[in-house]
Amino acid sequence: MNPKRITLALALVLNVLALLCVGTATAAEMPEDARLISGPQTLRQLQAFALKHNPEVSASTFDRQAAEARSKGAHGARLPRLSIESGYNRYDPDLRLTAARFNGELGVFGDNILTNDLVLRLPLFTGGRLVAEVRAAELLEASAGQRLVRSRGDLVFNVSSLYFSMLAQQRLIASLALSAEALTSHLAQVQALIAGRKAAAVDSLRSEVKLADIGQRLLREQNILAIQRQSLLNLLGVSAAADFVLADELEPPKAEEASIDALVETALQQRPDIVAARHELNAQAARLDAARSGHWPTVNLIAAVGNRTMNDPVQQPKGLSSNDHVSRVGVTLEIPLFEGGRTAARIDEERAKLNAQRERVEKLLLQVRLDVTSARANLASAQVRLKSTEKAAELAAKVTAIEREKYALGRGTQLDVLDAQSALIDADANHIRALADANISKVQLLWAKGETAQ
Repeated sequence: MNPKRITLALALVLNVLALLCVGTATAAEMPEDARLISGPQTLRQLQAFALKHNPEVSASTFDRQAAEARSKGAHGARLPRLSIESGYNRYDPDLRLTAARFNGELGVFGDNILTNDLVLRLPLFTGGRLVAEVRAAELLEASAGQRLVRSRGDLVFNVSSLYFSMLAQQRLIASLALSAEALTSHLAQVQALIAGRKAAAVDSLRSEVKLADIGQRLLREQNILAIQRQSLLNLLGVSAAADFVLADELEPPKAEEASIDALVETALQQRPDIVAARHELNAQAARLDAARSGHWPTVNLIAAVGNRTMNDPVQQPKGLSSNDHVSRVGVTLEIPLFEGGRTAARIDEERAKLNAQRERVEKLLLQVRLDVTSARANLASAQVRLKSTEKAAELAAKVTAIEREKYALGRGTQLDVLDAQSALIDADANHIRALADANISKVQLLWAKGETAQ
């Protein structure tokens, strides 16, 4: 067989394999968001996707992991510490390598000693500092967990709000398109009447002006929808455009029967940010206790085993080695006498932080009442608006139909038809917005109570 053909065949096979590998790698490296966000998406599906991919929630997850690591470090400080310690010392005058064990014992003397020790240290008493630091770390770990829960709740609320806003925007755009279609049909009717000399030419111009106004309004609403879509993609953690549609329908939410006081009490008990703030307050109190322990003495158990090596000894009796093993066990006591006011300054600092944290908790409690009251009032107002705007939209549709019929029979004017059409567009828009506001207020109330808005 021709060697050139063999070479070309091998090259072709290798190219095909390379293309297959590239295709496989491309599929494997395809961003997960491009695979998942496609087709009809319900609110729950988008919430679940956002909780998995949103950068802020991911950052809060890492914050919790950092708090867990700090808690482990605080617990580790109470355990024994084992280390290898080496050193080199030069002495003047000469020093014996190891202490004499009996009178008259010969020894190796010199002016430099190399030490290598395996050292065990165990804190026996620290004035409560380690216990306080462990408690503070545990509380901060619990706080980080609650902050993560609240961050997830914020994300669910924001996704829900945008979802309902987009549903309303889509419905509003459909309403405007339907109005434009109806007005186009009416324009054809007007032009037919003009052709039969039963209407003035100005009526056609008025209809065209109204159609142009609806067209620019439709474009504006479409732009708003595009911005809302991009905002939702940002919450989902999707960097590129995604092909998905909203699968749910915009329905009126259920009414809230609980009183303001009951809702506030529920929020104060279960809101994660309240729980987190209280944990942080208690953690700061523990930090203050740890600072106060600086005035107390510390007691440590020390145990070491190692060797001493004399380099170039000055005196080395025959038969004695310049290397010897040493072990020791003891207890050390450290009593702070003067530190330049550092302990007192740290106590003042931690006390001030505690007072500041206490005020922040109080501010948060007031904010909770405001959040619940505002959400409850918004929901009640939106539900009232729903009923009135629904009735107004129904009446506006009937008035528009009547005016068109009157105009066709020659008993009405074009201005009456256009006014009725404008009133219908505004009534539909008000009803759609009231429907979106009611749903958003419902999830806002769930968020204010500390519940998952799903």
